[in-house]
Amino acid sequence: MRLVIVSNRLPFTVSFNEGTPQFKHSAGGLTTGLWSYLNRNASNGSERTDYLWLGWPGTNVPPENEELVRTRAIKEFKCSPVFLPEECMDRFYLGFCNKTVWPLFHYFSTLARYDEDYWQEYQNVNRIFDEAIAKVLQPDDVLWIHDYHLMLLPKLVRERFPEIPIGFFLHIPFPSWEIFRMLPRPWREGIIEGLLGSSLIGFHTHDYVRYFLTSVLRTSGYEHHLGSLALRDRVVKVDTFPMGVEFDRFAEAAAAKEIEPQVTELREKFAGNKIIFSVDRLDYTKGLINRLRGYELFLKNNPQWHGKVVFVVSVAPSRIGVDSYQAMKLELEQTVGEIVGEFGNVHWTPLVYQLRNLSFEQIIPLYRACDVALITPLRDGMNLVAKEFVASRPDQTGVLVLSEMAGAAKEMGEALIVNPYHLEDFAKVLEQALTMPVEEQIRRNRLMQDRLRRYNVVRWADDFVQVLLSTQKNEAARRARLLAGKAYAGMVQQYRSATDRMILLDYDGTLVPLAAEPRLARPDAEIMDTVTALASDPANHLTIVSGRGRQFLEESFGKLPISLIAEHGTWLRKRGEDWRLVQTMSADWKESVRPILQLYVDRLPGALLEEKEFSLAWHYRRADPEQGWLRAKELVDDLAGFTRNIDVQVFEGNKVVEIRNSGINKGSTAVKLLEEQNPDFILGIGDDWTDEDLFRALPPDAFSVRVGVETTSARYYLGNTMAVRRILRELSESPREKSNEVQLVK
Repeated sequence: MRLVIVSNRLPFTVSFNEGTPQFKHSAGGLTTGLWSYLNRNASNGSERTDYLWLGWPGTNVPPENEELVRTRAIKEFKCSPVFLPEECMDRFYLGFCNKTVWPLFHYFSTLARYDEDYWQEYQNVNRIFDEAIAKVLQPDDVLWIHDYHLMLLPKLVRERFPEIPIGFFLHIPFPSWEIFRMLPRPWREGIIEGLLGSSLIGFHTHDYVRYFLTSVLRTSGYEHHLGSLALRDRVVKVDTFPMGVEFDRFAEAAAAKEIEPQVTELREKFAGNKIIFSVDRLDYTKGLINRLRGYELFLKNNPQWHGKVVFVVSVAPSRIGVDSYQAMKLELEQTVGEIVGEFGNVHWTPLVYQLRNLSFEQIIPLYRACDVALITPLRDGMNLVAKEFVASRPDQTGVLVLSEMAGAAKEMGEALIVNPYHLEDFAKVLEQALTMPVEEQIRRNRLMQDRLRRYNVVRWADDFVQVLLSTQKNEAARRARLLAGKAYAGMVQQYRSATDRMILLDYDGTLVPLAAEPRLARPDAEIMDTVTALASDPANHLTIVSGRGRQFLEESFGKLPISLIAEHGTWLRKRGEDWRLVQTMSADWKESVRPILQLYVDRLPGALLEEKEFSLAWHYRRADPEQGWLRAKELVDDLAGFTRNIDVQVFEGNKVVEIRNSGINKGSTAVKLLEEQNPDFILGIGDDWTDEDLFRALPPDAFSVRVGVETTSARYYLGNTMAVRRILRELSESPREKSNEVQLVK
């Protein structure tokens, strides 16, 4: 297995010195973490991970240098650069990525720009990456795509390579539906469809998973079951994978004797003061201004701390080409000046501010020397700085103050959690941090260190890859049950040689696609021609087994020489005979139950009540999906108590709750036909839970087929109604060797 990593940036940046390319390692958490995972020696004596990394090299490479850069990247880094024109990056990276997705996904919706040119370029760059992947991907590769720059890419790759395992991980927050829906409809639909090309989609926290699944439901209509989305032909798993840090690297560096002089120098420089340390990129999501204002309020409320505390603020330049960052830099510098001017004196400076990048060797002494780490973003996907600080405390002292808006807060509950928007809370928590007893500091940090040591960045990456491989095994098992290839050829052969065939076909979701309302799902000319052709073969006994009422089935198929089963087995009309009840039953219960269903129709816009002779169905396919789901649960609970002493059953189906008499189902009625006929070929096809009774009732050698990818008792799968129609059409055109019967189910 080879792991192919795809991200916007490669783990290095290319620059040119007198025409010669220079390669410099990137310092970001994603690149350093993945680099550690890819180059580690695996446990149990196995070989290190074979990999290839695709991404942009960080600069515009002249065409005449592309081959040289590509050759060196492959040889020295096992990386394959994706070259992008500079003007393309302006609209893609500085445009859609950082002026649309970044602010919106971090809940800064007023800063988001909705420029159609940006969206077009975003699609274009994702296609360029898709073409680059197509050139290097091998049959046994596992693909792992990273972050918000490439959210359309999974679908593009899936269209070229239908069976390859594709993982996607989003390193920033996924917003709530109310924020996500601010994107124009074609954009948000494109992003959701793009991500659903994946086999596995990972997020840092459970909240992001929930928000994503809600957006999928409202955008594409797919409901999840325990984080799994059953698409038409695949299952996509969505799960939580909180990214870790290289714990041992930070812990060992912090404990090294070589840094002791630097730690001592820092503490002597600020002798007599408690040190608060903060390090972040220059980004409005990091809450730098709020952090300074919170510290300012702390100084106002606690004059006893004047001359006894210093706040060291280190800010790394970031995205200097984006206007909002320039404005924030000016505001930041002005705020620093105000605080120093108001509280400082010739003997004491309350705040030390520096705008520069800190190397690993520079930041470790600061982690060690400080008494409090102040990590308070307004919104952050994870925030690895908080984890780095805790890993860098060999004596387990120090206090972490962490924003509740950071993904890391979900794991690091022992930190002092603060609301970065509430300055009074900020000031109180700072006082608590500065006065926390050493024993309490050690207790909290020991718990966090144990957790971070176990779930480090290698464990994070390995967990994701292992789950991805597991989903691929499950998908391979499903593909093995597809009615295709040898299985399909074998079925056709048996069909041709059989002398007495029975074909049982569901209607809604099998012969015709599901519709918003039952009345809209009418049989079209194509399916009528196919059914007519199958029924014309004297060897076929064809039965439609449906949940529909007998009036609909009679109007649609009554003139054909086929059998019909209505209301999930309640009514049976054999070929050439009249309708009859399968067993004696009463519909008196409907008078009591109908008002309850009508109440829920009135309470849910878009819901409707369908009444049949011996059943009632409450449909909510056209309703708000989340509200419909909740109302359905409430309705089932209400009906459970009300119908306890009535001989009826309550069933939850696909966007429907149905009540019908007990003891009747598709399987029990189909068995009556089987016993009378004793066919030598049986084909049964259905798409939902009501058809499972039929599948279980069929003999083991029957060709039972579930439409879709839900767990089933059927032997085989088909992807959708189009696949069903294609197979039925091909069977109807097969050379007739002998005669038989066909049957339709639903």
